[in-house]
Amino acid sequence: MLQPPDPSSQEQTALQRLKPLSAFSGSLGQRVYQTLRQAILSLAYRPGEILRKPEICQALNVSRSPVADAVARLQVEGLVDVIPQAGTYVARFSMQEIREGAFLREAIEVAAIERVAGIITDDQLQRLRRNLTVQAALVTDGDIPGFYALDGEMHELLLSFTGFAKLAQVSDTAWLHVNRARQLILPVPGRIQATLAEHGAILAALEARDPAAARLATQAHLRQLITYLEPLERDRPDLFNPS
Repeated sequence: MLQPPDPSSQEQTALQRLKPLSAFSGSLGQRVYQTLRQAILSLAYRPGEILRKPEICQALNVSRSPVADAVARLQVEGLVDVIPQAGTYVARFSMQEIREGAFLREAIEVAAIERVAGIITDDQLQRLRRNLTVQAALVTDGDIPGFYALDGEMHELLLSFTGFAKLAQVSDTAWLHVNRARQLILPVPGRIQATLAEHGAILAALEARDPAAARLATQAHLRQLITYLEPLERDRPDLFNPS
């Protein structure tokens, strides 16, 4: 049975869950939004959990206004549900949204990888090799958050190699809910090792400058998510909206 991360994180205070505002850039409101968003995407705040605004204000040492503005932005993104006279809750997962996001991400990344396989430079291949070398070290150390960050960096590199500046932003928007759901499966025993092997297959296809092989390797990699999440939807219905 798949197991999501330890739910004991629910017992942590806001101060323990939220990164300091100094870790982000921009206006005060932008930084409050970024730290709350990061905490939700990383599952520091769990699906269905209440967001206590006074506690968040105290932890960040800010007034209610920037927190309320951040919550409004998060609501638009579908990351929180605001229920009048009840409170603000972290949105539960929706398999429909996850499937749609996965479909869009695959369409974007498969098209991107086919293009990149035909135009990738030796310098770009070296950047990917270095990324995977660090990924392998993080797998050895069991550093799941570190691996997750390098995984995201690799995908960003691949999209940037297309030469299309807006592609990464479009992909990130499409992938938002899927990205949060991915946090549930990386701690599954063997998953990060399998992910590393899948990344290696993508790199090998790019080194061969083989668009067809790159396409197949990317599809195989991206489709693993749904394979892992569908059983979890059955095992932990409390994390998901009813279908």
